[in-house]
Amino acid sequence: MTDDRLPPRATRTRMIAAMTLTYMIFAVLLNSVGTLILQTQVGMGATKEATSVLDAYKDLPIALVSFLVASMLPRLGYRRAMMLALATVAVACLAMPLLDAFWMVKVLLATTGAAFALVKIAVYSSIGLLSEDRRGHASLTSFIEGCFMVGVLAGPWCFGLFIQRQATPTDPVWLQIYVWLAVLCAVAIALLASTRFDESAATDTPAPATGGALRSHADMLALMALPVVIVFLASAFLYVLIEQGINTWLPTFNADVLRLSTVTSVQFGSLFAAFTALGRLGAGLVLRRMPWHWLLACCLVATAALVLLALSVTVTEDAPIRDGWRDAPLAAYVFPLIGLFLAPIYPTINSVVLSALPRHRHAPMTGLIVVFSALGGATGSFVTGRIFASFGGDTAFLLSLIPMGVLLLAILWLSRLAAVQATPPEQA
Repeated sequence: MTDDRLPPRATRTRMIAAMTLTYMIFAVLLNSVGTLILQTQVGMGATKEATSVLDAYKDLPIALVSFLVASMLPRLGYRRAMMLALATVAVACLAMPLLDAFWMVKVLLATTGAAFALVKIAVYSSIGLLSEDRRGHASLTSFIEGCFMVGVLAGPWCFGLFIQRQATPTDPVWLQIYVWLAVLCAVAIALLASTRFDESAATDTPAPATGGALRSHADMLALMALPVVIVFLASAFLYVLIEQGINTWLPTFNADVLRLSTVTSVQFGSLFAAFTALGRLGAGLVLRRMPWHWLLACCLVATAALVLLALSVTVTEDAPIRDGWRDAPLAAYVFPLIGLFLAPIYPTINSVVLSALPRHRHAPMTGLIVVFSALGGATGSFVTGRIFASFGGDTAFLLSLIPMGVLLLAILWLSRLAAVQATPPEQA
């Protein structure tokens, strides 16, 4: 995937900075649901039953908007799409401290989900316009996804700073964090507005004069007839299933199986995001020197080894005498390390399938990525939770080895299909 129409270095730098900042803003917002569940119960009087559906308010709009607009986004423009998404979220953020109501929390999450669908499609499609070759594409994808995980890690600490300012549990002062998030949205909009970015390569194949949205959706569904896309979607589904299953239930595993306190369990769970960020940022460098499929195969083998190691240690260790990081069992440190090795898989396989397709098909392909990722995440969390409740955390995490084995085979198959499918954009 090479092209002579790369933008100047200064334009690339500004665009990458704007995309990275935008992604980090959405990382904070999308991963604040746990905090919102707690704060709305304490400060707004919401019930556990009412807060249990907050995740759906962001996830369903992500999948729905991705499917509806992915193929049409090149006509709007990726830069404009990101600016529209940021402006919409900024308005919702400013409304949060003004309205201070549970229904506004739902509106914010729904708005964030819909806007993130635009942002993710725009960012992933723009990476193809900013990359010189496949390795550069994979490296930039890993870097931006790594920065997303930095935002995920920073989010709880940022919210914690504002929550600490509360005089009483019902004090709405913590909502002032949304004013600062709106300011960051404005900064990202200013960066995008001041960057002249040529997106013509994304529309080298013009949209048909007739057919409109139905034809665009048919084009997106037509991608699913390609073998490389079928294997990729299975790989993406399996990865998110594994990652969300472990990440979502790791705090519960720490509390129920390792018998740590609630606070310590959550703190150790946050390490997963830290190692994931480190893994994605590091993969951006490694991928420039190592074939992607060998790197991911090694990562999956290492992940499986860590699961077995952590579970074997869990069996032999007693409950800690004192609570805290210094007295926590070894398994509490081993499980978050899984994020380090799982981290490179998702952005790399996304980069591989996008690099194998002409640039005017990147937007609809990203729409499929978002939809199947959302399905994988929901399935992984649900299945792991059911197994956890019925057979215990040890069994739930042990059974994650099955999708890991299937994912390894899918990645090796994907590497062969991608090599056959890939053609220069001008020949597609």
